[in-house]
Amino acid sequence: DIRPLFKAMTEDGFLAVCSEAKGLVTLKHSATPFLKVEPFLPGHYEVLDLKPNGKVASVEMVKYHHCRDEPLHALYDNVEKLFPGFEIETVKNNLRILFNNAVKKRLMTDRRIGCLLSGGLDSSLVAATLLKQLKEAQVQYPLQTFAIGMEDSPDLLAARKVADHIGSEHYEVLFNSEEGIQALDEVIFSLETYDITTVRASVGMYLISKYIRKNTDSVVIFSGEGSDELTQGYIYFHKAPSPEKAEEESERLLRELYLFDVLRADRTTAAHGLELRVPFLDHRFSSYYLSLPPEMRIPKNGIEKHLLRETFEDSNLIPKEILWRPKEAFSDGITSVKNSWFKILQEYVEHQVDDAMMANAAQKFPFNTPKTKEGYYYRQVFERHYPGRADWLSHYWMPKWINATDPSARTLTHYKSAVKA
Repeated sequence: DIRPLFKAMTEDGFLAVCSEAKGLVTLKHSATPFLKVEPFLPGHYEVLDLKPNGKVASVEMVKYHHCRDEPLHALYDNVEKLFPGFEIETVKNNLRILFNNAVKKRLMTDRRIGCLLSGGLDSSLVAATLLKQLKEAQVQYPLQTFAIGMEDSPDLLAARKVADHIGSEHYEVLFNSEEGIQALDEVIFSLETYDITTVRASVGMYLISKYIRKNTDSVVIFSGEGSDELTQGYIYFHKAPSPEKAEEESERLLRELYLFDVLRADRTTAAHGLELRVPFLDHRFSSYYLSLPPEMRIPKNGIEKHLLRETFEDSNLIPKEILWRPKEAFSDGITSVKNSWFKILQEYVEHQVDDAMMANAAQKFPFNTPKTKEGYYYRQVFERHYPGRADWLSHYWMPKWINATDPSARTLTHYKSAVKA
Protein backbone atom coordinates (compact mmCIF):
# COMPACT_ATOMS: atom_id res chain seq x y z
CA ASP A 1 0.00 0.00 0.00
CA ILE A 2 2.55 2.55 1.14
CA ARG A 3 6.28 2.21 0.82
CA PRO A 4 8.57 5.08 -0.20
CA LEU A 5 11.50 3.79 -2.30
CA PHE A 6 15.09 4.95 -2.68
CA LYS A 7 17.67 4.22 -5.35
CA ALA A 8 21.44 4.49 -5.57
CA MET A 9 23.27 4.55 -8.88
CA THR A 10 26.96 5.12 -9.54
CA GLU A 11 28.50 6.68 -12.66
CA ASP A 12 29.87 3.30 -13.72
CA GLY A 13 26.41 1.70 -13.67
CA PHE A 14 26.06 0.02 -10.29
CA LEU A 15 22.35 0.19 -9.28
CA ALA A 16 20.55 -0.65 -6.06
CA VAL A 17 16.93 0.00 -5.05
CA CYS A 18 15.65 -0.32 -1.50
CA SER A 19 12.56 0.64 0.50
CA GLU A 20 14.75 2.22 3.17
CA ALA A 21 17.57 4.63 2.48
CA LYS A 22 19.61 3.24 5.38
CA GLY A 23 19.90 -0.02 3.42
CA LEU A 24 21.70 1.87 0.65
CA VAL A 25 23.76 4.29 2.73
CA THR A 26 25.71 1.39 4.21
CA LEU A 27 26.60 -0.08 0.79
CA LYS A 28 30.26 0.17 -0.09
CA HIS A 29 31.38 0.72 -3.66
CA SER A 30 35.04 0.96 -4.62
CA ALA A 31 34.66 3.70 -7.23
CA THR A 32 32.27 5.87 -5.21
CA PRO A 33 32.94 6.26 -1.50
CA PHE A 34 29.83 8.47 -1.13
CA LEU A 35 26.90 6.80 -2.91
CA LYS A 36 24.24 9.21 -4.18
CA VAL A 37 20.98 7.98 -2.67
CA GLU A 38 17.75 9.62 -3.80
CA PRO A 39 14.00 9.00 -3.59
CA PHE A 40 12.53 6.88 -6.39
CA LEU A 41 9.44 8.91 -7.20
CA PRO A 42 5.99 7.33 -6.72
CA GLY A 43 3.98 6.66 -9.89
CA HIS A 44 7.15 6.35 -12.02
CA TYR A 45 9.15 3.58 -13.61
CA GLU A 46 12.67 3.76 -14.98
CA VAL A 47 13.83 2.27 -18.25
CA LEU A 48 17.35 0.86 -17.91
CA ASP A 49 19.82 -0.43 -20.44
CA LEU A 50 21.43 -3.62 -19.12
CA LYS A 51 25.03 -3.92 -20.39
CA PRO A 52 26.72 -7.30 -21.10
CA ASN A 53 28.90 -6.77 -18.00
CA GLY A 54 25.82 -6.56 -15.76
CA LYS A 55 26.04 -2.79 -15.22
CA VAL A 56 23.12 -0.53 -16.15
CA ALA A 57 22.55 2.89 -17.70
CA SER A 58 19.39 4.92 -17.20
CA VAL A 59 17.48 5.51 -20.44
CA GLU A 60 14.45 7.42 -19.16
CA MET A 61 12.23 7.97 -16.14
CA VAL A 62 8.53 7.69 -17.04
CA LYS A 63 5.55 8.93 -15.05
CA TYR A 64 2.81 6.32 -15.49
CA HIS A 65 0.31 7.19 -12.79
CA HIS A 66 -1.39 10.31 -11.45
CA CYS A 67 -3.57 10.26 -8.33
CA ARG A 68 -6.57 11.35 -10.45
CA ASP A 69 -6.24 8.36 -12.81
CA GLU A 70 -8.74 5.57 -12.31
CA PRO A 71 -6.72 2.33 -12.11
CA LEU A 72 -6.97 0.07 -15.16
CA HIS A 73 -8.07 -2.87 -13.00
CA ALA A 74 -11.34 -0.97 -12.37
CA LEU A 75 -12.56 -2.60 -15.61
CA TYR A 76 -12.19 -6.06 -14.12
CA ASP A 77 -12.74 -5.82 -10.37
CA ASN A 78 -15.97 -6.96 -8.76
CA VAL A 79 -17.06 -3.68 -7.17
CA GLU A 80 -20.77 -3.14 -7.74
CA LYS A 81 -21.51 -0.67 -10.50
CA LEU A 82 -21.32 2.98 -9.52
CA PHE A 83 -24.13 5.38 -10.36
CA PRO A 84 -23.33 8.22 -12.79
CA GLY A 85 -23.72 11.95 -12.03
CA PHE A 86 -22.90 14.25 -9.15
CA GLU A 87 -26.20 14.36 -7.27
CA ILE A 88 -25.28 14.42 -3.59
CA GLU A 89 -27.10 11.15 -2.73
CA THR A 90 -25.51 9.41 -5.73
CA VAL A 91 -22.04 10.59 -4.71
CA LYS A 92 -22.51 9.52 -1.08
CA ASN A 93 -23.71 6.09 -2.18
CA ASN A 94 -20.73 5.65 -4.52
CA LEU A 95 -18.30 6.72 -1.78
CA ARG A 96 -19.75 4.17 0.64
CA ILE A 97 -19.48 1.40 -1.96
CA LEU A 98 -15.85 2.28 -2.78
CA PHE A 99 -14.78 2.73 0.84
CA ASN A 100 -16.27 -0.62 1.81
CA ASN A 101 -14.43 -2.20 -1.08
CA ALA A 102 -11.17 -0.44 -0.14
CA VAL A 103 -11.30 -2.08 3.29
CA LYS A 104 -12.50 -5.46 2.03
CA LYS A 105 -9.75 -5.94 -0.57
CA ARG A 106 -7.12 -5.31 2.15
CA LEU A 107 -8.27 -8.26 4.27
CA MET A 108 -6.03 -10.62 2.30
CA THR A 109 -3.53 -11.97 4.82
CA ASP A 110 -2.66 -15.02 6.90
CA ARG A 111 -1.60 -12.80 9.82
CA ARG A 112 -3.82 -11.27 12.48
CA ILE A 113 -5.36 -7.91 11.60
CA GLY A 114 -5.47 -4.95 14.03
CA CYS A 115 -6.33 -1.26 13.69
CA LEU A 116 -4.92 2.03 14.96
CA LEU A 117 -7.72 4.10 16.49
CA SER A 118 -7.08 7.71 17.47
CA GLY A 119 -10.78 8.48 17.90
CA GLY A 120 -10.66 10.93 15.01
CA LEU A 121 -12.96 10.65 12.01
CA ASP A 122 -10.62 8.75 9.69
CA SER A 123 -9.32 5.99 11.94
CA SER A 124 -12.83 5.55 13.42
CA LEU A 125 -14.39 5.01 9.97
CA VAL A 126 -11.63 2.54 9.09
CA ALA A 127 -11.99 0.61 12.38
CA ALA A 128 -15.80 0.44 12.19
CA THR A 129 -15.83 -0.67 8.55
CA LEU A 130 -13.01 -3.14 9.17
CA LEU A 131 -14.84 -4.76 12.08
CA LYS A 132 -17.99 -5.10 9.95
CA GLN A 133 -15.99 -6.67 7.11
CA LEU A 134 -14.20 -9.12 9.43
CA LYS A 135 -17.56 -10.30 10.77
CA GLU A 136 -18.88 -10.77 7.22
CA ALA A 137 -15.74 -12.73 6.33
CA GLN A 138 -16.38 -14.85 9.48
CA VAL A 139 -12.93 -14.20 10.87
CA GLN A 140 -12.70 -16.04 14.18
CA TYR A 141 -10.72 -13.55 16.27
CA PRO A 142 -11.92 -10.20 17.68
CA LEU A 143 -10.53 -7.02 16.13
CA GLN A 144 -7.88 -5.42 18.34
CA THR A 145 -7.85 -1.61 18.23
CA PHE A 146 -5.04 0.53 19.64
CA ALA A 147 -4.95 4.10 20.94
CA ILE A 148 -2.02 6.02 22.40
CA GLY A 149 -1.85 9.11 24.56
CA MET A 150 -0.83 10.71 27.78
CA GLU A 151 -3.33 10.64 30.62
CA ASP A 152 -6.54 12.64 29.92
CA SER A 153 -5.65 13.07 26.22
CA PRO A 154 -8.61 13.84 23.91
CA ASP A 155 -7.64 10.95 21.61
CA LEU A 156 -7.82 8.31 24.36
CA LEU A 157 -11.31 9.41 25.44
CA ALA A 158 -12.62 9.59 21.88
CA ALA A 159 -11.08 6.23 20.90
CA ARG A 160 -12.67 4.60 23.94
CA LYS A 161 -16.10 5.86 22.80
CA VAL A 162 -15.60 4.43 19.31
CA ALA A 163 -14.29 1.08 20.59
CA ASP A 164 -17.35 0.76 22.88
CA HIS A 165 -19.64 1.63 19.98
CA ILE A 166 -18.16 -0.86 17.50
CA GLY A 167 -17.29 -3.58 20.04
CA SER A 168 -13.55 -4.02 19.41
CA GLU A 169 -10.98 -5.48 21.83
CA HIS A 170 -9.46 -2.14 22.74
CA TYR A 171 -5.97 -1.34 24.07
CA GLU A 172 -4.84 1.99 25.48
CA VAL A 173 -1.13 2.73 25.49
CA LEU A 174 -0.01 5.42 27.91
CA PHE A 175 3.29 7.23 27.60
CA ASN A 176 4.88 10.13 29.47
CA SER A 177 6.95 13.06 28.25
CA GLU A 178 10.28 11.36 29.15
CA GLU A 179 9.45 8.30 27.03
CA GLY A 180 8.43 10.57 24.16
CA ILE A 181 11.66 12.59 24.34
CA GLN A 182 13.79 9.44 24.69
CA ALA A 183 12.25 7.99 21.52
CA LEU A 184 13.21 10.99 19.32
CA ASP A 185 16.61 9.62 18.32
CA GLU A 186 15.24 6.19 17.27
CA VAL A 187 12.30 7.86 15.53
CA ILE A 188 14.49 10.13 13.38
CA PHE A 189 16.76 7.19 12.53
CA SER A 190 13.73 5.11 11.45
CA LEU A 191 12.06 7.95 9.55
CA GLU A 192 15.14 9.07 7.61
CA THR A 193 13.88 12.65 7.73
CA TYR A 194 14.16 15.78 9.88
CA ASP A 195 10.84 17.33 8.82
CA ILE A 196 9.39 18.95 11.95
CA THR A 197 5.74 17.94 11.80
CA THR A 198 6.64 14.42 10.63
CA VAL A 199 8.98 13.83 13.56
CA ARG A 200 6.48 15.29 16.04
CA ALA A 201 3.61 13.12 14.85
CA SER A 202 5.77 10.00 14.55
CA VAL A 203 6.65 9.57 18.21
CA GLY A 204 3.17 8.39 19.22
CA MET A 205 2.93 6.08 16.23
CA TYR A 206 6.40 4.64 16.88
CA LEU A 207 5.61 3.92 20.53
CA ILE A 208 2.24 2.34 19.79
CA SER A 209 3.81 0.13 17.09
CA LYS A 210 6.44 -0.96 19.60
CA TYR A 211 3.65 -1.89 22.05
CA ILE A 212 1.66 -3.83 19.42
CA ARG A 213 4.70 -5.84 18.40
CA LYS A 214 5.68 -6.67 21.97
CA ASN A 215 2.29 -7.39 23.52
CA THR A 216 -0.06 -8.71 20.82
CA ASP A 217 -0.09 -10.95 17.76
CA SER A 218 -1.65 -8.33 15.44
CA VAL A 219 0.75 -7.76 12.55
CA VAL A 220 -1.30 -6.33 9.65
CA ILE A 221 -2.41 -2.92 10.91
CA PHE A 222 -5.12 -0.76 9.33
CA SER A 223 -4.97 3.01 9.70
CA GLY A 224 -6.65 6.25 8.53
CA GLU A 225 -3.64 7.78 6.75
CA GLY A 226 -4.18 9.68 3.50
CA SER A 227 -7.63 11.01 4.29
CA ASP A 228 -6.50 14.52 5.27
CA GLU A 229 -4.69 14.96 1.97
CA LEU A 230 -7.47 13.43 -0.12
CA THR A 231 -10.52 14.95 1.58
CA GLN A 232 -8.98 18.35 2.48
CA GLY A 233 -8.92 17.65 6.20
CA TYR A 234 -6.18 20.04 7.27
CA ILE A 235 -7.48 23.07 9.08
CA TYR A 236 -5.76 25.51 6.72
CA PHE A 237 -8.11 24.38 3.92
CA HIS A 238 -10.64 26.78 5.51
CA LYS A 239 -8.41 29.56 4.17
CA ALA A 240 -8.31 28.30 0.56
CA PRO A 241 -8.99 31.21 -1.82
CA SER A 242 -11.16 29.02 -4.11
CA PRO A 243 -12.35 25.42 -4.54
CA GLU A 244 -9.94 25.08 -7.47
CA LYS A 245 -6.97 26.20 -5.36
CA ALA A 246 -8.03 23.76 -2.64
CA GLU A 247 -8.14 20.99 -5.26
CA GLU A 248 -4.62 21.86 -6.47
CA GLU A 249 -3.33 21.80 -2.89
CA SER A 250 -5.00 18.47 -2.16
CA GLU A 251 -3.30 16.90 -5.20
CA ARG A 252 0.07 18.42 -4.25
CA LEU A 253 -0.24 16.89 -0.77
CA LEU A 254 -1.06 13.50 -2.29
CA ARG A 255 1.95 13.70 -4.61
CA GLU A 256 4.20 14.49 -1.64
CA LEU A 257 2.86 11.84 0.73
CA TYR A 258 6.06 9.81 0.31
CA LEU A 259 7.98 12.66 1.99
CA PHE A 260 5.61 13.15 4.91
CA ASP A 261 2.58 11.21 6.21
CA VAL A 262 3.12 8.00 4.25
CA LEU A 263 6.79 8.08 5.23
CA ARG A 264 5.78 8.46 8.89
CA ALA A 265 3.15 5.72 8.74
CA ASP A 266 5.36 3.23 6.92
CA ARG A 267 8.60 3.77 8.80
CA THR A 268 7.20 3.89 12.34
CA THR A 269 5.27 0.63 11.87
CA ALA A 270 7.87 -1.20 9.74
CA ALA A 271 10.52 -0.40 12.38
CA HIS A 272 8.64 -2.92 14.56
CA GLY A 273 7.86 -5.49 11.86
CA LEU A 274 4.24 -4.40 11.30
CA GLU A 275 2.58 -4.04 7.90
CA LEU A 276 0.35 -1.01 7.44
CA ARG A 277 -2.75 -0.89 5.21
CA VAL A 278 -4.46 2.39 4.37
CA PRO A 279 -7.91 2.16 2.72
CA PHE A 280 -8.24 5.93 2.13
CA LEU A 281 -5.40 5.71 -0.40
CA ASP A 282 -7.10 2.95 -2.36
CA HIS A 283 -6.75 3.87 -6.05
CA ARG A 284 -10.42 3.48 -6.90
CA PHE A 285 -11.64 5.39 -3.85
CA SER A 286 -9.13 8.24 -4.21
CA SER A 287 -9.49 8.66 -7.99
CA TYR A 288 -13.29 8.80 -7.64
CA TYR A 289 -13.06 11.35 -4.80
CA LEU A 290 -10.74 13.53 -6.90
CA SER A 291 -13.14 13.32 -9.87
CA LEU A 292 -15.87 15.10 -7.89
CA PRO A 293 -16.53 18.81 -8.54
CA PRO A 294 -14.07 20.93 -6.51
CA GLU A 295 -16.86 22.78 -4.68
CA MET A 296 -18.19 19.49 -3.28
CA ARG A 297 -14.91 18.73 -1.53
CA ILE A 298 -14.15 21.97 0.31
CA PRO A 299 -14.93 22.60 4.01
CA LYS A 300 -18.57 23.55 4.55
CA ASN A 301 -20.28 25.35 7.44
CA GLY A 302 -16.88 25.76 9.09
CA ILE A 303 -16.30 21.99 9.09
CA GLU A 304 -13.49 20.29 7.16
CA LYS A 305 -14.14 16.95 5.37
CA HIS A 306 -17.84 17.79 5.30
CA LEU A 307 -18.62 15.49 2.36
CA LEU A 308 -16.95 12.49 4.02
CA ARG A 309 -18.83 13.10 7.29
CA GLU A 310 -22.12 13.55 5.44
CA THR A 311 -21.53 10.29 3.54
CA PHE A 312 -21.65 8.26 6.75
CA GLU A 313 -24.22 10.44 8.57
CA ASP A 314 -27.00 7.82 8.51
CA SER A 315 -24.86 4.70 8.76
CA ASN A 316 -24.54 4.52 12.57
CA LEU A 317 -21.02 3.20 11.94
CA ILE A 318 -19.52 5.49 14.55
CA PRO A 319 -20.98 7.77 17.27
CA LYS A 320 -22.36 11.09 15.96
CA GLU A 321 -20.04 13.22 18.12
CA ILE A 322 -17.05 11.40 16.62
CA LEU A 323 -18.40 11.71 13.08
CA TRP A 324 -18.49 15.48 13.54
CA ARG A 325 -15.43 15.75 15.84
CA PRO A 326 -13.18 18.64 14.70
CA LYS A 327 -9.67 17.89 13.55
CA GLU A 328 -6.97 17.51 16.21
CA ALA A 329 -3.33 17.79 15.26
CA PHE A 330 -2.19 14.16 15.84
CA SER A 331 0.74 15.21 17.97
CA ASP A 332 -1.62 17.28 20.13
CA GLY A 333 -4.54 14.84 20.31
CA ILE A 334 -2.31 12.35 22.13
CA THR A 335 -1.58 14.76 24.98
CA SER A 336 -3.66 16.93 27.26
CA VAL A 337 -4.35 20.43 25.97
CA LYS A 338 -2.90 21.93 29.18
CA ASN A 339 0.49 20.37 28.50
CA SER A 340 0.63 19.48 24.84
CA TRP A 341 3.32 17.40 23.13
CA PHE A 342 4.08 20.60 21.18
CA LYS A 343 4.82 22.45 24.45
CA ILE A 344 6.80 19.54 25.92
CA LEU A 345 9.05 19.49 22.86
CA GLN A 346 9.60 23.26 22.91
CA GLU A 347 10.66 23.11 26.57
CA TYR A 348 13.05 20.22 25.87
CA VAL A 349 14.81 21.72 22.82
CA GLU A 350 15.17 25.06 24.62
CA HIS A 351 17.81 23.32 26.77
CA GLN A 352 19.44 21.47 23.85
CA VAL A 353 19.93 24.30 21.38
CA ASP A 354 21.23 27.72 22.42
CA ASP A 355 20.93 31.09 20.70
CA ALA A 356 24.52 30.98 19.42
CA MET A 357 23.79 27.71 17.59
CA MET A 358 20.70 29.28 16.03
CA ALA A 359 22.67 32.35 14.95
CA ASN A 360 25.06 30.03 13.13
CA ALA A 361 22.32 27.79 11.64
CA ALA A 362 22.57 29.13 8.07
CA GLN A 363 26.34 28.48 7.98
CA LYS A 364 26.05 25.01 9.47
CA PHE A 365 22.97 23.98 7.47
CA PRO A 366 22.80 26.09 4.28
CA PHE A 367 20.18 23.75 2.75
CA ASN A 368 16.73 23.73 4.45
CA THR A 369 18.11 25.94 7.21
CA PRO A 370 16.17 25.29 10.43
CA LYS A 371 14.29 28.39 11.64
CA THR A 372 13.42 27.09 15.11
CA LYS A 373 15.30 25.34 17.91
CA GLU A 374 13.11 22.27 17.47
CA GLY A 375 13.99 22.13 13.76
CA TYR A 376 17.68 22.59 14.58
CA TYR A 377 17.62 19.75 17.12
CA TYR A 378 15.98 17.28 14.69
CA ARG A 379 18.44 18.26 11.95
CA GLN A 380 21.37 17.64 14.28
CA VAL A 381 20.12 14.14 15.12
CA PHE A 382 19.46 13.43 11.43
CA GLU A 383 22.98 14.56 10.39
CA ARG A 384 24.48 12.29 13.04
CA HIS A 385 22.75 9.26 11.47
CA TYR A 386 22.81 10.37 7.80
CA PRO A 387 25.61 12.92 7.30
CA GLY A 388 25.34 14.88 4.05
CA ARG A 389 21.90 13.49 3.14
CA ALA A 390 19.79 16.56 3.90
CA ASP A 391 18.54 16.68 0.29
CA TRP A 392 16.33 13.63 0.92
CA LEU A 393 13.86 16.24 2.17
CA SER A 394 13.20 18.82 -0.55
CA HIS A 395 11.23 21.16 1.75
CA TYR A 396 9.51 21.28 5.13
CA TRP A 397 5.80 20.49 5.46
CA MET A 398 4.01 23.78 6.09
CA PRO A 399 0.36 24.93 5.91
CA LYS A 400 -0.59 27.17 3.01
CA TRP A 401 -2.48 30.50 2.69
CA ILE A 402 -1.46 31.72 6.16
CA ASN A 403 1.80 33.20 7.35
CA ALA A 404 2.82 30.14 9.34
CA THR A 405 6.23 29.83 10.92
CA ASP A 406 5.37 26.47 12.50
CA PRO A 407 3.57 23.49 10.94
CA SER A 408 1.47 22.72 14.03
CA ALA A 409 -2.29 23.10 13.71
CA ARG A 410 -2.11 24.62 17.21
CA THR A 411 -0.79 27.83 15.72
CA LEU A 412 -3.82 28.26 13.43
CA THR A 413 -6.57 30.56 14.66
CA HIS A 414 -9.21 28.08 13.53
CA TYR A 415 -7.81 25.37 15.80
CA LYS A 416 -10.57 24.46 18.27
CA SER A 417 -8.24 23.28 21.05
CA ALA A 418 -6.55 26.68 21.14
CA VAL A 419 -9.87 28.08 22.32
CA LYS A 420 -10.05 25.55 25.14
CA ALA A 421 -6.46 26.04 26.27
